[in-house]
Amino acid sequence: MGHSVPDTPQTDPAPFLERSSLVAMGLSALGIVFGDIGTSPLYTLKTVLNLTGGAPTPDIILGVLSLIIWTLIIVTSVKYVTVAMSIDNDGEGGILALMALLGIKKHQRPAIVAVGLFGAALIYGDGAITPAISVLSALEGLNIAVPALKTFILPAAVAILVALFAIQPLGTSRIGKAFGPIMGLWFLSIAALGLWGIMQHPAVLTALNPLYGLRYLLSNGYASFVVLGGVFLCVTGAEALYADMGHFGPRPIRLAWSVVVFPSLILNYAGQSAIVLDGASTADNIFYRLCPEALLIPFIVLATLATIIASQSIITGAFSMTRQAIQLGWLPRLQITQTSEKGYGQIYVGVINWLLMIVTVCLTLFFGKSDNLAAAYGIAVSATMLMTSALLLIAMREVWGWGLVVSGSIAGAFLCVDASFFLANLVKVADGGYVPLLLASIVYGVMLIWHRGSTTVAQVLSERAIPVNEFMNSVELREIPRVPGTAVFLTRTLSDTPPVVVWHVKHNKSLHNHLFVLRVVIESIPWIKTSERLATIEVAPNFWRVTARYGFMERPDIPALLRQAREQGCSLDPDDVTYYVARETIIHRADGKGLAKWEETLFAAMERNAVHVSDFFSLPRDSVVEIGRQVAI
Repeated sequence: MGHSVPDTPQTDPAPFLERSSLVAMGLSALGIVFGDIGTSPLYTLKTVLNLTGGAPTPDIILGVLSLIIWTLIIVTSVKYVTVAMSIDNDGEGGILALMALLGIKKHQRPAIVAVGLFGAALIYGDGAITPAISVLSALEGLNIAVPALKTFILPAAVAILVALFAIQPLGTSRIGKAFGPIMGLWFLSIAALGLWGIMQHPAVLTALNPLYGLRYLLSNGYASFVVLGGVFLCVTGAEALYADMGHFGPRPIRLAWSVVVFPSLILNYAGQSAIVLDGASTADNIFYRLCPEALLIPFIVLATLATIIASQSIITGAFSMTRQAIQLGWLPRLQITQTSEKGYGQIYVGVINWLLMIVTVCLTLFFGKSDNLAAAYGIAVSATMLMTSALLLIAMREVWGWGLVVSGSIAGAFLCVDASFFLANLVKVADGGYVPLLLASIVYGVMLIWHRGSTTVAQVLSERAIPVNEFMNSVELREIPRVPGTAVFLTRTLSDTPPVVVWHVKHNKSLHNHLFVLRVVIESIPWIKTSERLATIEVAPNFWRVTARYGFMERPDIPALLRQAREQGCSLDPDDVTYYVARETIIHRADGKGLAKWEETLFAAMERNAVHVSDFFSLPRDSVVEIGRQVAI
């Protein structure tokens, strides 16, 4: 007689798999998102205590630590992790995505554009300074471990930085998997060192009381105001949390911050403060004073790896922001290389990479020490954070529909905090703070000139447009031969017959049987559904006018677009297509009504050096015909 087998309850694996995926993404976020803020303990407390002047008293140490702790809570945990990451542009974050979310294309909002663009431009300054100060800070541990190697710190930092930028064309897909575990080890290590330091002087934990920070601010006058500029260094990577949200989504970033990063930072800052309270010297790097002498060299190696990862994150962020700016029409088309088939964010932009390398190496050689670079650091990020808070105020009103009192109270608090840090950092302008401001001004100027020039070109071309019926009638009257195949014309014009079609007929004395006039529009959202990609209209027999919409995080692929158009009823053969694109030569208007001569000259130079439209849109090179034309602006 057989035995019956009792039913075994089946456990749904979905929640477990979801949690596993969330943890895995959180681990990856440690390497990509938190590198900058995670390495800030290398230099923050040392810089702050140097700004206090003289030997730090217990009141000063506890006051400074309290300011650092509550800055991390207010700026990072509340503003960015809780509020900003809840206001996304179809999953994407960062100041450019926020600017686009506020409808700058549908409404003329020059103030919002100015705030968003200058905030983005400032991030390039941060991208040049972060690698320099991070790598220098890590290597300066050799001053304690092996003082005889002091003269080799600067050359070693330059060599590491050059190597870092040199490997960028390879992409981060191969080494990216190691970033998370290395940074995980880093955070666990600094947390353990912090706990060891706290045990030397447990009374340091009283600094968790915000009154210590407030008391220090209110009792030290101008000195405490200057110190705020140093305190701000503890949150310089907070903007990256928002900007990198599109890579992972908010949940993994919030998990990693709450469970690993935030506790590790608090413990380490408290541990450093504890050993200073216990009498440790502040003459050199306090961070390395926490480390047992036997482990110092391995820890310097780990710190150097962590700062390289932090630098990698900033460089990758600069690449991503460049692509957003190009797609939104604020930078010239640049060559963008996809370095991984799996990760859309894995890209390489050569021009940005080498320019950043030159600026970073020059800054490293010019300032020489992390203490000197600290003066240049902070002002760029504090200004960007201030501008982000201003845009968040508008987003609370327009996106969330909050009332003026609620949104004004919350965003107003953020603005007050950010403004305090920005003003404190302005004190450092003469000591090096001018560097990121100068870099940002250059990038901002390039953005404005390119956008203004592109808009003017589009206006000039629209003035030359001929109605489609009039053009097709002239083709019949002049008995222009019609040849087999499909001609695809890329245009900026909104309606009528594009000038490139007219010039083609004028020069080649023929016209294809099937005409496909294509206008590509980059929208102010990151992604467009495939079903909403195309809008087609047959303006004349076998003459299709098509508008293709792409998000600012997408890469246009025109051959794929033609296959989709055929599926939607356009009578064309994607395998028998000739692409016609215009190559414009910019000249100055003789009547003096166009752009200023210097502005036109700069725009023309950018236009000549921009990636050609055929490469930008992935057109097959052996099927492209270029038609030259002069455009007076």
